[in-house]
Amino acid sequence: MENTDKMNDNTEVNGEETQSNTDNAAENQEIKAEPTVEEQLKDADQKLAEANDKYLRLYSEFDNYRKRTLKERSDLIKTAAEEAFKAILPAIDDFERAIKANETIEEAKPIKEGIQLIYNKLKGNCQQKGLTAFESIGQTFDPDIMEAITYIPAPNEEQKGKVIDEIEKGYKLGDKVIRFSKVIIAQ
Repeated sequence: MENTDKMNDNTEVNGEETQSNTDNAAENQEIKAEPTVEEQLKDADQKLAEANDKYLRLYSEFDNYRKRTLKERSDLIKTAAEEAFKAILPAIDDFERAIKANETIEEAKPIKEGIQLIYNKLKGNCQQKGLTAFESIGQTFDPDIMEAITYIPAPNEEQKGKVIDEIEKGYKLGDKVIRFSKVIIAQ
């Protein structure tokens, strides 16, 4: 009977051990269910690599966009100048023909008429492109479109603050002033 009691005691101990082993196995499975530090580090490295790749692609796309817009802008500027020069070239051709023709002419009237024709042609070409001169003589001084060169005493009270003479004409391209008129103002 003693043996039987010992066996039962062993069984109980073994049973407890078996229960204890089962609990340890469950704990080990729970621990394995949570990612280890190495797995977390590997996952973080992978996410970092993905974010870095995304950043590099986005940066490359932006850099390409910037280069493309700079090229388009420079092409546009070149094209705009091309149009202006195309408008002026016929007047240059006319001046060259007039110089050749005037080598043998001794009268001034045909030369004056030729110069006037060329002037009108050049002025017309410029006006077609949107260039216009604006009048300033007799106008009240406007610093937005005029530049005062000097002041002179006003001949009468009505002319005070008004433009008496114009040294250079002012020009607008559309609504933008591209050259201020240089004027003399009565004081």
